Amino acid sequence: MTSDYTPILNQAVSELSAPESYEGLFHQYKDGEPLPSAYSLRRIVELAREILFPGYFGNSTIHRRTLNYHIGVNVEELFRLLTAQVEAGLCFGIENSLSNESPEESLCHTTASNIAAQFISRLPHIRHILATDVEAAYYGDPAATCFGEIICCYPIIRAITNYRIAHELYTLNVPLIPRIITEMAHSETGIDIHPGAKIGNHFTIDHGTGVVIGATCIIGNHVKLYQGVTLGAKSFPLDEHGNPIKGIPRHPILEDDVIVYSNATILGRITIGRGATIGGNIWVTESVPAGARIVQRKG
Repeated sequence: MTSDYTPILNQAVSELSAPESYEGLFHQYKDGEPLPSAYSLRRIVELAREILFPGYFGNSTIHRRTLNYHIGVNVEELFRLLTAQVEAGLCFGIENSLSNESPEESLCHTTASNIAAQFISRLPHIRHILATDVEAAYYGDPAATCFGEIICCYPIIRAITNYRIAHELYTLNVPLIPRIITEMAHSETGIDIHPGAKIGNHFTIDHGTGVVIGATCIIGNHVKLYQGVTLGAKSFPLDEHGNPIKGIPRHPILEDDVIVYSNATILGRITIGRGATIGGNIWVTESVPAGARIVQRKG
């Protein structure tokens, strides 16, 4: 019976193999230029979580006497994996017909090693700011019983951890890898934070699902969002060829102590002033002064 379908299958293979059918959808492999590995990047995130929150992620039996050893082992593996993935990111999309022994590839590996080392040197800072995020989630939710519950259970901690890892790599000019890491958290939690956004300390999102934070957002300290909030852009300006102009500031600025309630949509390069409150289900496209309270009008 299978042979009856052979012409159909062969025709499909022929059509799928035609160059015009996969234009822009095919990555041509070049020797020595592997694509970033989703498996390795997941392991990198796991290692970073184990280092940043020891005992909560990974080995749960560690204690203070062995903490230095366990962190050392994890940092060594993290450095090795991250170097390889950063190198793959740096090579991604670059036309290079030189041999594997070329000075350029050697330089690429050295650059990747330097970036991986710089990233690891920033882990203490990342842990410090994540500690403020845990505090914000705990003190902002009367249902929370302890910091451990926040770290183990709350999706914001997983999402903001991935974001803060990705943002550091983004500031180190690593291509592709930061976006993959934040999209992993997006898939896991429903919280979509672009690695290019700038987010201050004591940041939290209650519940979390459906939150979108755009690439050029600037968020101050002690800001709280609820589920379904969008910090997005309006329609893009176009160049003379009709293509969107990229790289321009197009997302909101939220100053310190702002609260945005569920399903609010804030669009464009506008400023929500310090201490302002945006009510639920509100559409905001103009700047809001400090201390203002924007809510739906009663009918």
